[in-house]
Amino acid sequence: MRISELSEQTGVTTASIKYYVREGLLPAPERVGYNQSEYGTAHVARLRLIRSLLDVGGLSVSATREVLAAVDDEALPIARLMGTAQRSIPVPEGTPSRTAVDAIGRVGDSLGWHVHPSNPGILIAARVLEHYEALDLHELSALLEPFAAAADAVARAEVAIAVAVAAGDRDRMAAIVAVGTVLGDSLLAGLRRIAQESAAREARPDSTA
Repeated sequence: MRISELSEQTGVTTASIKYYVREGLLPAPERVGYNQSEYGTAHVARLRLIRSLLDVGGLSVSATREVLAAVDDEALPIARLMGTAQRSIPVPEGTPSRTAVDAIGRVGDSLGWHVHPSNPGILIAARVLEHYEALDLHELSALLEPFAAAADAVARAEVAIAVAVAAGDRDRMAAIVAVGTVLGDSLLAGLRRIAQESAAREARPDSTA
């Protein structure tokens, strides 16, 4: 298909398509003649993956390039691919306190987690705990255990899905891991907001807000 057809099918402008090719996110099309290029169904799937990571996942172009490179690396183990996707998501700056990091470690130990000390989630979670204390809202720290339990259940379900397809279709497994890791944060955030409203209405059934 021509670039105009690819644009119409995916909803991505031709200018963006050309930009993604230049930036190494989208494979170059096949040359079929003078000043003519041919795109295929693989380009359609790749474009949809790119836009998911950029638009919904909120990744930068450079971070998206790294994730896609990991997806394309057939020799990369699933844990390394997931780590690349995790590191692509922005994390807060600074070094968290030992107290906050230890609190994350204790809840992880209680759930039997085995993670590398550089896992970006440790920094993210520890900084949240620090802000709870800085705002004198230490009651919120009690949410650490239920949040961790919920995250554990979600993560195990994610990995189970990836492992189930790994033997038969490595490319699909890689896409599941990359997209699931990046977009999963947005899915959890959306569902949590829905659940919060529902829980608040249950707690205050007389409220119409």
